[in-house]
Amino acid sequence: MGMVPPVGFPEGSVPPPGLRILNPSVSSPYTVSFQRGEGPVEGANCSLPPEVARWEPMVAPIAARYGVETVWVLRLIEAESGGNPNAVSPRGAMGLMQLMPETARALGVRNPFDPAENIEGGVRYLRHLLDRFGDLRLALAAYNAGPGNVVRYGGVPPFPETLRYLRRILG
Repeated sequence: MGMVPPVGFPEGSVPPPGLRILNPSVSSPYTVSFQRGEGPVEGANCSLPPEVARWEPMVAPIAARYGVETVWVLRLIEAESGGNPNAVSPRGAMGLMQLMPETARALGVRNPFDPAENIEGGVRYLRHLLDRFGDLRLALAAYNAGPGNVVRYGGVPPFPETLRYLRRILG
């Protein structure tokens, strides 16, 4: 499989307020990584259902480009869509990483049901949240509940859905 081209903002458009996507070739002060044995799983495929683990060959190079551990992206995919690239949430989030329509548009994702585009957009968005909040737990909470809620509550929002989401991904 070849390299998936990065997804950018459509020419002439601007991201929504508060969304700033950095050039992935510029090193970030935050890189999410763990030494062997520190994270909730050892190895990207460990304890992941086959319908999620099958996306590892596509996720790994994209995650590496953005300095995010593959395992966290796969666990996010597991929590968001269960590995179903055609998933649609009751709120309208779409694809493997459950991108909301406005977020997908801002990230230049033309077809959120295309796994490569969805993963590229979702990982770029996660990288943005990591850079903004500086913490994996807060970035995941913002991915689930929205960055405004993380700011509003000064940390992880006390929403039961968000707390379950974090436990599911982080263990």
